[in-house]
Amino acid sequence: MILDRFRVDGKVAIVTGAGKGIGAGSALALAEAGADVVCAARTKEDIESTADKAHRLGRRAIAVPTDVNERDQLENLVRAAADEFGHIDILVNNAGGWLPREAMRTSERSFEEAFHFNVTTAFLLTRFCAPLLAESGAGAIVNISSRAGSMVQPGFAAYGTAKAALSFLTRNLASEFAPKVRVNAIEVGSVATSALDYVADNEEIRDHMITNTPMARLGEVDDIAACVLYLASPAASWITGKVFEVDGGIEHPQLTIPTTPL
Repeated sequence: MILDRFRVDGKVAIVTGAGKGIGAGSALALAEAGADVVCAARTKEDIESTADKAHRLGRRAIAVPTDVNERDQLENLVRAAADEFGHIDILVNNAGGWLPREAMRTSERSFEEAFHFNVTTAFLLTRFCAPLLAESGAGAIVNISSRAGSMVQPGFAAYGTAKAALSFLTRNLASEFAPKVRVNAIEVGSVATSALDYVADNEEIRDHMITNTPMARLGEVDDIAACVLYLASPAASWITGKVFEVDGGIEHPQLTIPTTPL
């Protein structure tokens, strides 16, 4: 049965940023398809809530408070997953983000912090997980990138550059880790989560974004979670090094951030 290829029964998945939004949705999608999940994020209450929902789906789940910016906490996350389950099969590098800011008001420190949060953390966690993923013989990594990394738009010098780097890192690692570990990414469009509240709470701006989206709506968490499940599952066993655009069909920015001319 073709649908059986979308099952991940017996697999163990680490998902960062799993307390809410895309991370929580991805963890629960994987759990619903049969995986045990390791939920990581900074806020203990949030990841415990996600783990509890996974339990209700009949899966084992643990919550591991983790600040992905801290190397020792990433190492602890991998150790906790291995100690609890004995193996790791799937990694979803979802934690990331950065508010838009015009280039001339972006400090060197802010630029480097954006890169570290969105790229270096995913690289480090991937390095720590890679040997265990390889042991499974069919490991899968899904990096959550952004369409900001492939569309030129004012105000995104830091975030857009970081996500472009994450997408390219995906392709590089895929060539190096094949065939034992597949590495793919999703460039996400505008998804209705709390991370978008700073613009989407304004009805006029929200309507403008929807008007500029061919599919005439903002994305939902499940739109992304479904792609995460696909890329992590045997259904995508012949796919690696690819960057999927899940974005409602956009080919240009939905919203232009005002910037000060030089």
